[in-house]
Amino acid sequence: MPAFLMPIRKRVLGAALVATVSVFAPQAVLANNFEFLAAPEIELNIIYRVDKATGEVGACQYGDKEGTIGVTLCYPPGQGANALTPSHYSLVASRHEREAGVFRVDLRSGSMSICYVLKQEVVCTPPAR
Repeated sequence: MPAFLMPIRKRVLGAALVATVSVFAPQAVLANNFEFLAAPEIELNIIYRVDKATGEVGACQYGDKEGTIGVTLCYPPGQGANALTPSHYSLVASRHEREAGVFRVDLRSGSMSICYVLKQEVVCTPPAR
């Protein structure tokens, strides 16, 4: 049915739906840039973060601080953990309960790296297939 023949209510509702999607779609895209995963080691409280578009990996953990409720200790990307060629990256944990690191996987190429906290930064091995 041509738009000019549609009842006015349907045209208004359709326009409102398009306007709503236009306003919220950019926010939805921005809200889905990162993926988070806990290290598989059961005695460790580290959460890894990957930028799904660039593959950059960081990590944070809880730390005690006397006289406070505690602090969030974060480790920036270091050697090998910085941004890679744009793709679609994800994090995967092994099932090894003593493993402190996680796998950074490129879902398009199938390459993988192992990432872990070393000293005060996150490091990753070179990607391999």
